[in-house]
Amino acid sequence: MQSNTQALAPGLNLFPTLKPPHKTLTFHRISALLITFVAYASFHASRKPPSIVKSVLSPEIQSNSTSVDTGWAPFNGPHGTHRLGELDLAFLSSYSIGMYFSGHAGDRLDLRLFLVIGMLGSGILTIIFGLGDWLNVHKLGFFVGVQIVCGLFQSIGWPCVVAVLGNWFGKEKRGLIMGLWNSHTSVGNIVGSVVSSAVLEFGWGWSFVLPGILIIIIGIFVFMFLVVNPEDLGFELLAKEIEMNVEVESNKSMENSEKVESEDAGLLPSDVTDSSGAIGFLEAWRLPGVAPFAFCLFFSKLVAYTFLYWLPFYIRHTAVAGVHLSHKTAGILSTIFDVGGVLGGILAGYISDKIEARAVTSIIFLLLSIPALVLYRVYGSISMYTNIGLMFLSGLLVNGPYSLITTAVAADLGTQSLIKGNSRALATVTAIIDGTGSVGAALGPLLAGYISTRGWNSVFFMLILAICLAGLFLIRIVKTEIKSKLNDGK
Repeated sequence: MQSNTQALAPGLNLFPTLKPPHKTLTFHRISALLITFVAYASFHASRKPPSIVKSVLSPEIQSNSTSVDTGWAPFNGPHGTHRLGELDLAFLSSYSIGMYFSGHAGDRLDLRLFLVIGMLGSGILTIIFGLGDWLNVHKLGFFVGVQIVCGLFQSIGWPCVVAVLGNWFGKEKRGLIMGLWNSHTSVGNIVGSVVSSAVLEFGWGWSFVLPGILIIIIGIFVFMFLVVNPEDLGFELLAKEIEMNVEVESNKSMENSEKVESEDAGLLPSDVTDSSGAIGFLEAWRLPGVAPFAFCLFFSKLVAYTFLYWLPFYIRHTAVAGVHLSHKTAGILSTIFDVGGVLGGILAGYISDKIEARAVTSIIFLLLSIPALVLYRVYGSISMYTNIGLMFLSGLLVNGPYSLITTAVAADLGTQSLIKGNSRALATVTAIIDGTGSVGAALGPLLAGYISTRGWNSVFFMLILAICLAGLFLIRIVKTEIKSKLNDGK
């Protein structure tokens, strides 16, 4: 989006001391980092309630307590887990489809207003879902319809925040910066889990209403204070220097691997290098590296979102040290996976910056996550300590490549030398990668709902198979990165 068509955030007019020369470029970079962090954390917090209330809506189980779970129609029948999986599919399918369109639109609209629309819409729809408890709604169509519309609004968030961050930061140390920043995913999951679990005893509707109110409040804050582009504040020269640095760094890396990637570059038409306008959807798909990382994320996100939507349910229905945990305890305990995910995203970003090889870093994390999941399934129920430790390790290794691909990799591919560091391509490339990943995210929870009726060993087998397939899509890029390092003598 070009700066001359964007209105300055009203909060800066309300508080003039926030404008230059009172505040520096560094101040506004940090502000953009923090505001987008909080914004997307609130998106994830509002997505978490369905996984927390699954154990309340689901078919009854025999627990160690005197109370018996009766569930909530239409999710409490013998095929209750199937209905819950279909509910996840409704949300994530519309989310993945909407991602492609929202990324394309994000390159052409005012990112601040577009982001706020997504936040307000998500909040309202999340609240409406919770009203189903108080209004005693038992129609599957109501819940599915709400989730479909909510998914469309949720899809607006990711392309917008990544594009804003790409406007403010160059490529140097992008992996570490975005690894730290992308912990918003896990932080949002943790906040959503804690809030939803804390009020679950008062009725499952509250588990939706409070996160919905939270994202609306934060959306208003984003509307008031988010600055999309340095140029909007008059940092024109510095903004150009950032873009030039991105181009120079990209040119250096591409020169070293030009021969290796020549067949990929040859697929790209000459008009893609025109940085004056937003890149086309099909042109973005044909950029080197976009398709392999997109399909890798398909399977990586399938695994991550299966945990996101089913881990509290799994903990609730799997005895730990011979005891079935309560709904609230299972929901809060599941946050350990996200705590590990925070460290995993940061660690993956740091390692990839050090070795300058995103694909190599990703495939290492993917391979290590296989034994981690096996250990969690086999030994996680022995005691609370082993459950927490192995859940933390699994979260670290599963979320590492997922975090890296959705942030640093997407930003790298969206500002590579073939498009001359054109930051307007960022939202489109990001939407393609995360949108493709979101198709996998929609498939994973649905399959888990059906496969879990055959036993949880089958679910974990599905997850391990998905991890193997994710690694296969990166093999060619891994070979390219290793060959490039050997040519450089590194």
